[in-house]
Amino acid sequence: MKNIRKNCGTYIVLSVLSVIALFPYYLMFVMGTYHSPDLFKGLPLTVSDYLFENLKTVLNSGIVQSYMNSMIVSVTSVALCLFTSINIGYVLAKHDFKGKKLITMIVLMGMVLPSQVSIIGYVMEMRVWHFTNTLLSVICVWIANPFSAFFMMQFIRDSVPTEILESARMDGCSENRLLYQIVVPCIKPAVMTVCTLVFLWSWNNYMLPLITLNKEETYTLPLLISNIGVAYMHDYGAQMLALALSTFPILVIFSFGSKYFIQGITAGAVKG
Repeated sequence: MKNIRKNCGTYIVLSVLSVIALFPYYLMFVMGTYHSPDLFKGLPLTVSDYLFENLKTVLNSGIVQSYMNSMIVSVTSVALCLFTSINIGYVLAKHDFKGKKLITMIVLMGMVLPSQVSIIGYVMEMRVWHFTNTLLSVICVWIANPFSAFFMMQFIRDSVPTEILESARMDGCSENRLLYQIVVPCIKPAVMTVCTLVFLWSWNNYMLPLITLNKEETYTLPLLISNIGVAYMHDYGAQMLALALSTFPILVIFSFGSKYFIQGITAGAVKG
């Protein structure tokens, strides 16, 4: 009986905290259904009948194309970042070779170096490769992400027993099968954590697209929403609706990946 009461109290507290956390997103969507002058009459809590007018304004601004651009950028960035970070993390965690300490030091230096400094060389590199004004300019930056590589290295080192790998090698297992059939299933929380973080970071990235993308057909959602704020400066309802639509994928991704995200962040925190 005590456990039931304790669980009920926990669920009630979590439910209240969830409502408090999600209320700003609900309020943002509700404000997106109002005509701008009506927003100054009081705090709206119910959906209005001006939704389709604001939606028409947002669609005319090119949000569909920007939505597709952001989705392509985020999904591709996650796939490329996972591939490189898993391979780098596995090699640094479970192999000994000449130059390992130097590569690890480079990864750590990449985490310490401010992005505002490294972005200068990156933009110059994109110009040399003629990737400016293409989605590749905001995708390639995630191919070598220092945080993801370091996170995978630490997770594989602590979560994958070396004895299992040695036994598999004795049975004739190749390194590719060893990595993708033994190591990857053991690090599912880390994989989901990197997927969630990289998707959120690439989806919300504003500074790099602002520098490298100048054509409207290549705009991602942060750039489009910034342009909506300029083109429809006094249309706050349309701006709120655009913001609400842009945050929806983030809520979905974090809702499905939060369980593994917490496992991945806390794994290895307690040693026994």
